[in-house]
Amino acid sequence: MCLMSLKQKLADDIKAAMKEKDSVRRDLIQIVRAGVLQIEKDKKIDALDDDGVTGVILSELKKRGDVLPDYERSGRTEAIAEIKRQMELLRAYLPEQMSAGELEEAVLAAIAETGAASPKDIGRVMAALAPKTKGKADNKAVSEAVKKHLAG
Repeated sequence: MCLMSLKQKLADDIKAAMKEKDSVRRDLIQIVRAGVLQIEKDKKIDALDDDGVTGVILSELKKRGDVLPDYERSGRTEAIAEIKRQMELLRAYLPEQMSAGELEEAVLAAIAETGAASPKDIGRVMAALAPKTKGKADNKAVSEAVKKHLAG
């Protein structure tokens, strides 16, 4: 069975959004695809792999998560609803999220692998975890789990 690349899925989904006249979804996918194209152009590569595309999606998701509290404070209900829909659409492109138990196992394995013993080693543990958790777990949650285990 041939798995479709994330870039191809985005291309197919933008066509579907156009046919369905779903402007929010169409515009959001165009933003992601523009981010992918920009990285490909900047790094002078032919095609960004799925990990790279996931990074762009995570970046767009983070942007929306960062502005959401501002909109909530100002009470802009329409904008809040649109941002939440965009975040939901973006999450659909991410790999299945790690459960708390899976994250805990990954953190303990990374601590053992790096030989970390104190809070000074958080950076090493986070670096070891990054490829395993990218797109599968929120970095803040990963960081908190690492700090919990390395706190004295």
